[in-house]
Amino acid sequence: MWLTWRAATDRALYGENGFYLRERPSGHFRTSVSASAVFAEAVLALLAEVDAELGMPGKLDLVDIGAGEGVLVRRVLGAADPELLSRLRVTAVEVSPRPDGLPPEVAWVPAVPAGISGLAIANEWLDNVPLDVVEQTPGGPRLVMVDTETGEERLGDPPDEADRDWLERWWPLSRTGARAEIGRPRDAAWAAVLTRLERGCAIAVDYAHPVDNRPPCGTLTGYRDGAVVMPVPDGTCDITAHVALDACAEAGRQAGAISTGLSTQRIALRALGITGTRPPLDLAHADPRGYLRALARASEEAELIDPAGLGGFGWLSQSR
Repeated sequence: MWLTWRAATDRALYGENGFYLRERPSGHFRTSVSASAVFAEAVLALLAEVDAELGMPGKLDLVDIGAGEGVLVRRVLGAADPELLSRLRVTAVEVSPRPDGLPPEVAWVPAVPAGISGLAIANEWLDNVPLDVVEQTPGGPRLVMVDTETGEERLGDPPDEADRDWLERWWPLSRTGARAEIGRPRDAAWAAVLTRLERGCAIAVDYAHPVDNRPPCGTLTGYRDGAVVMPVPDGTCDITAHVALDACAEAGRQAGAISTGLSTQRIALRALGITGTRPPLDLAHADPRGYLRALARASEEAELIDPAGLGGFGWLSQSR
């Protein structure tokens, strides 16, 4: 069956028996959440900052968008102090079935709820929002069609006017054969988060690229069993594409964000005290076990802020 990449990806990931309704993500790719509990500590620190800014309200929301197997919310609940737990309302947004053993106080819902007052975080969610791919021809951009069984491609019709306008502003194509991924669905998805945020902060963490340095051939990628594979939209692999977070930021501003920060995970986590600093050697003599624990933690922190790895992820922070 020949479909646009957006339709094919939506069917492969979220359709009947789709990848995310059938598979455990941790078996196929590694994220900051699964890499270390330190990431959950950083989210808890962010939550404390938002709590203080809101005046420590009677109810404080934590909404994990694209919650996967619920690892982040489990770890935050396990590390939060009793006073915060008494006020914390935790919601995991995920289309897959509720995992076994999730604390009963966690709401498991398929869509972002309205009326969020607190922190909403989307870690590697936007890269799985399906989008269309176009290729530049002498006559202008054309949609790329894909065979859902083989991954073979061919060119289809020109994109519609709204998509052409998006391309002109956010991903201009200057040469024949160049490709772009039309991020308008991601912009709309992120704007919907901001409209549901009454007070507080929303953060998107993802593979990203800026408008002045878009990849000339696009970023469409497949993952299966921890390995990069050809992105065939047959439901057997994850399909992802990097995110134009600058375009999402503008969509968030249009949706009511009053402040915007756009940086990298390295910068964001270092500001929260995650530095990857090795413990002093003197500790190895005074407290060998403590030294090994501190060394292991430093290694985990270093992975999260590595500029060539997870630390290079884009961080978009917007508040209302």
